[in-house]
Amino acid sequence: MQVAAFLFDGITALDVVGPYEVLQRLPGAEVRFVARNAGPVRTDNGFLALHADHGFADVTSADVLVVPGGFGTRALEGDVEVLDWIRAIDTTTTWTTSVCTGALLLAAAGLLDGLEATTHWLQLERLREHGVTPTRRRVVEQGKYVTAAGVSSGIDMALTLAARVAGPEVAQAIQLSIEYDPQPPFDAGSPDKAPPAVVELIHAAVAAGAK
Repeated sequence: MQVAAFLFDGITALDVVGPYEVLQRLPGAEVRFVARNAGPVRTDNGFLALHADHGFADVTSADVLVVPGGFGTRALEGDVEVLDWIRAIDTTTTWTTSVCTGALLLAAAGLLDGLEATTHWLQLERLREHGVTPTRRRVVEQGKYVTAAGVSSGIDMALTLAARVAGPEVAQAIQLSIEYDPQPPFDAGSPDKAPPAVVELIHAAVAAGAK
């Protein structure tokens, strides 16, 4: 099973590393990291480099496409080369998936027209701009399209996909192998649960970063 994971400058590392840790454990899986051009890309804070072994021209098909998110997706929503590559790979996939704002790239490519999808809660309503119905579910399955909410939800998406591909027992074995047993110290993982002051901290940080 060929898995193509898209890399780009401004990516959020966990968006792609989380699904990778799950999907590479599937029997027979081969994960290929693909960017516009082979080489390193920088994450959204600039601290970490991820390496793409393949450029667009090297990868023309995949069984699974993973499109992660990050601040860098905003610049790619109108990038013809990126959207054309996503569309082309999608014609070959059994599953096309996204994490966080990666859903906005799938939507911009026209792949989610008329469907439900999710993304990071700060960007959820932007899905409507592309004719997509937003939902706050952590993982949304719509036929072969599987979208995940923000960042850490990519692990949940990948485990959901693993169960579809190899069965729930294998998916649970992968969950156990990575000891994915979340017990966070705070119940503040969504804007519906976090204290208002905490939500406001995030809004303020985003506003400051946009200036």
